[in-house]
Amino acid sequence: MFAAATIKGDKIAPSLNGKVLFVDVPGGTEVYVEVHGLPEYKPGSENKAPIGPHGFHIHEIGNCTMGDMSNPFSASGGHWNPSKQPHGNHAGDFPVLFSNKGYARMSFFTDKFKVKDIIGKAVIIHENPDDYRTQPAGASGRRIGCGVIEQLNLRTCPYYNNY
Repeated sequence: MFAAATIKGDKIAPSLNGKVLFVDVPGGTEVYVEVHGLPEYKPGSENKAPIGPHGFHIHEIGNCTMGDMSNPFSASGGHWNPSKQPHGNHAGDFPVLFSNKGYARMSFFTDKFKVKDIIGKAVIIHENPDDYRTQPAGASGRRIGCGVIEQLNLRTCPYYNNY
């Protein structure tokens, strides 16, 4: 089974765009991500979080309405965490995205879900890095990009041939 999310930014990161592809493989799911338009890294200070690397998660609800700029994409709910694990071990916790002049590409394997489990959820990119400790969401800052996960048919999957 295959699924994909088309990531789009809004007012905070209007040029942010990309794709996340989910592919069932033996024992779990392979995740491929490619995004453009990420904010450049800015180091933090004592009272200000760094911008980047960017937190990257599955959220509970497939709703990418921008909403209030002080709490963007809040309609997507919290991190997807079906087994009620502490943060850092949520099924929806992913590695951070490193911006390389606004571009990031990576792939990774997870055994925490199969593609059928995430259809209709949202993929969120955050402004700040995930610390993988702070409960419930890793202190990742504002949500700057969102995409709804939709099932794809192999015959019509335009993303699959790019990887």
